[in-house]
Amino acid sequence: MLMSTFETLLGVPDYFGYIFFLVLGTIIGSFLNVVIHRVPNEESIVFPNSACPNCKNAIKFYDNIPVLSWLALGGKCRKCKNPIAWRYPAVELLTGFVFLVVFWQIGLNWYLPVCLAFSATIISLIFIDAEHMILPNVITYPMLAIALVIRIAFPIIFGNTIFFSDTFITPLVNSGLPMWLNSFVGAILGGLAGGGSLWAIGELWKRLRGIDAMGLGDVKMMFGVGALLGWRLTLISIFLGAFTGAIGGILVMIKDREKGMQAQIPFGIFLGIGSLVSMLFGDQLLTWYVDNFFPH
Repeated sequence: MLMSTFETLLGVPDYFGYIFFLVLGTIIGSFLNVVIHRVPNEESIVFPNSACPNCKNAIKFYDNIPVLSWLALGGKCRKCKNPIAWRYPAVELLTGFVFLVVFWQIGLNWYLPVCLAFSATIISLIFIDAEHMILPNVITYPMLAIALVIRIAFPIIFGNTIFFSDTFITPLVNSGLPMWLNSFVGAILGGLAGGGSLWAIGELWKRLRGIDAMGLGDVKMMFGVGALLGWRLTLISIFLGAFTGAIGGILVMIKDREKGMQAQIPFGIFLGIGSLVSMLFGDQLLTWYVDNFFPH
């Protein structure tokens, strides 16, 4: 990816860029809190204005400043003094940090807005799955559709540029066919590697054990992730998700020994974490793995 900096484009020190995207992330995180709260309840994310869930008092703009308002209010509603859930500042801070890391890793280019939007989408899915154990279609379906559009549009708009290129895996690249078609095939293969592989694993487990091991929400989410990132980064996402999910599952079973292996774990949390890490550092992880375990 061709990377520009704040200094080369705007003539200001690069640390202004880090501050900008940190603040932008907390603002987006404030909106994600609305999404996380309302989407599972099938409520509009636009109207009405935010209000305290306890006293229903509308939240003033000066009480809705990301992180700072929560700290100033001592984590309590100004009117009823009911505690404000820790999730609100946590989502804001996390989104700010992720946006900062995305800017640091991706740089100022046309990949950046897509990566920021993808990150925000994954963060909302992670917290919705953690709280409700669902991954809503209203988020996963548009994510897949937009990923396919981006895969087709990037080569057309930017000239032979594929979003997270995996040209080496399709014979179309040397066939003389348009690059957008090669990119689209890469998206389909990525979707199959993500959602298709999870569906196959879940179906096999169901036939062998007679129980559902994989929710369709996870499958739909990974179709979207795979379509955007391509098969290579998607497989890394699944590996990281399975690894962190296994650790999380062990901790859950230790905590709830009565349920043991029957304890339900929202796998979307770990797939989301794996997807973010893979988007940002997947190529470096793959290079490290090949260099250390398959030396030339």
